[in-house]
Amino acid sequence: MGSEQDGRDTVVKILEKAKIATLTTVDLQGNLVSRPLQLQEADSDGNLWFFTPDPSPKADEVRANPHVNVAINDKEGFLSISGTATLTKDQGKISSLWKTSVEGWFEKGREDPSVALLKVDSDTAEYWATDEPKIASMFKIGKAAVTGGTPDIGKNDVVDL
Repeated sequence: MGSEQDGRDTVVKILEKAKIATLTTVDLQGNLVSRPLQLQEADSDGNLWFFTPDPSPKADEVRANPHVNVAINDKEGFLSISGTATLTKDQGKISSLWKTSVEGWFEKGREDPSVALLKVDSDTAEYWATDEPKIASMFKIGKAAVTGGTPDIGKNDVVDL
């Protein structure tokens, strides 16, 4: 159990520092589509929250196929989260997460009728994390390339959320 909790702690550590995530959806033709979104909140229930316009192609994709992936690359590590997305226009939640940095994405700001939240209910997370400085990791990768070995630059695990 300790290992599973350690994995969850690593996921939380990466999420706490995350600002931008890459959301991957399936478009209406069955193609994978990825786009960057500003992560607004990672709550204690494992939900990730993003602002998005609705209507939009992204909203249509989520309604047609709610299975998504969220990727985060940060100095703390890399995180890939599989989950199920839903859209909400819950005004209380929108108000609690609203920031001036979001305003530019909506023509009428907070009053824009297209303001919605995309909530990702996380199922599993795979992470790659290192506690070493970046220079040490780069040295190990370079050494492995020269010697033909595999670099050991940190922890990798899949965690159920």
